[in-house]
Amino acid sequence: MRRRQTLPRLWLITDPRGGDPVTLAKRLPRGSGVVFRHFDLKPKKRAKLFARLDRIANRRGLVLLVATEPDARGRWCAVDSATGLLVRTVHNRREYIAAWREGADCVFVSPVFATRSHPKARPLGPVRLGLMLDGRLPAIALGGMSAKNFLRLSGLNLYGWAGIDAFRT
Repeated sequence: MRRRQTLPRLWLITDPRGGDPVTLAKRLPRGSGVVFRHFDLKPKKRAKLFARLDRIANRRGLVLLVATEPDARGRWCAVDSATGLLVRTVHNRREYIAAWREGADCVFVSPVFATRSHPKARPLGPVRLGLMLDGRLPAIALGGMSAKNFLRLSGLNLYGWAGIDAFRT
């Protein structure tokens, strides 16, 4: 990887329906990650929210990445311009290999379980997820994830997990 800081094992994906990202980021354990999306906001409001998150990330030792708008297949990537950390979302083995070839440092594999974010998407489930991963890249499970669901995947080659709804109270 191109950066010196440790790749987080726990990630908050911001989303307008997921609750206030500032409040949620304050609750994350030190060293966690945040992927900032909020594409629905107007540029000034989005910049203001990002600046607030950036201050919290700096104070709390969080990794903060900015996501690109999702493409037609719902894939996005996120990059940290300061460190060069590049993450991509992948939904199948072909996309996983493509991310590795493109030089991604990490992949967010989605959807692992049924999720409100993509209600019509077919979840990978533990078996398909396990067949997809080969250890080339650190893989973060996304989609219907919680600490409990991550434990269900303990035998797989996963680095960590990410969520939206999992951090709401």
